[in-house]
Amino acid sequence: MNRIQFLYRGFNMVFLLTIFLGQYSNAYAEVEGCWAEFFENSQYSGKRFLLEGPAQLENLKNINGENWDLRIDSLKTGPKAKVTVYENPDFKLTLTEMAKSPTLMRSMGLTEKDIREDDELIFNANAMIHDLSDFEFHHKIRSLKIECL
Repeated sequence: MNRIQFLYRGFNMVFLLTIFLGQYSNAYAEVEGCWAEFFENSQYSGKRFLLEGPAQLENLKNINGENWDLRIDSLKTGPKAKVTVYENPDFKLTLTEMAKSPTLMRSMGLTEKDIREDDELIFNANAMIHDLSDFEFHHKIRSLKIECL
């Protein structure tokens, strides 16, 4: 291969690399606002951590070297994030003992969906939740998911 062929091939590689990286950065930009910030105390105070999505945390026992299990009390979501928080580890929607008896649930006017709704909360883009106790979810989060919109 002579010097001119080498330079031509080198130029093609740089050109292709530029196109590839340009497409990659555009793909990244589509989820740039996909994040959530979690705070230990209400009103976005105390210790905090930022998590970029998409993400699934089956438990919160080791977030940046700290145990965040049952510690989160306020949160903010980014403009392209949907956050689901769960009261149980592993995203499980554990039903109460009452849910094991469909007859009892019907007699009380409850459905399985009513009971499940108490085990998870979903926050859409740009949510600013200053106190999870407003949702009766004060220090109850044990697992979470961030989806990118």
